[in-house]
Amino acid sequence: MEKFESLDQEKRERILNAALSEFAARGYEQASTNEIVKQAEISKGLLFHYFKNKKQLFLYVYDYYVGICLEDYFKRMNREERDFFKIIRESVAIKLELLKKHPGIFKFISEAYLEKAPGIKEEIEKRNLKLVEYSFAKILKNIDESRFIEGMDAIKAINIISWTVEGYVNEEFKKARYLDIPVDYDKLFIQAESYLDLFERTLYKGGQTT
Repeated sequence: MEKFESLDQEKRERILNAALSEFAARGYEQASTNEIVKQAEISKGLLFHYFKNKKQLFLYVYDYYVGICLEDYFKRMNREERDFFKIIRESVAIKLELLKKHPGIFKFISEAYLEKAPGIKEEIEKRNLKLVEYSFAKILKNIDESRFIEGMDAIKAINIISWTVEGYVNEEFKKARYLDIPVDYDKLFIQAESYLDLFERTLYKGGQTT
């Protein structure tokens, strides 16, 4: 990737934006490298001078734009907060802001997440697993476990809560893709809040604290 990363910023971003647009619109298998080079105003030979094949380009674009969102996300997070439910609510709110700020990026990321192409599906799953582990370690390392009810395994509780919210969001993305309708992000936020309210009343001492 050194040859590509040594390009001047304007040309590099032109290629990345063209690839993002095409992959987001058509998915991996249907995306056309001819359309990407047309939008980027470069030759096809030059594109494959920088990337060995479409798969390498796709994964590079995924890593690049996930990195942008992740950096923006952690800049906004309150690193001093120790209450798990306040942290997770802030996280959901920030994600909603980022979805609205970068709709094209999140359309591509959601399409990539649901990608079925052999070799791509496995690579995206590995990246997402590492991303979840990294994010959890960074966000939740200082949570106050004493707020959970006596005898509760806080880590297991946190996993269940996170899996529930993530599972709901993923199902809504799949439904939107299947029905070919836009994702209702405000609805996602409201429903995620309702799950969090339920868990907080159930798992925290004294019920809901916010």
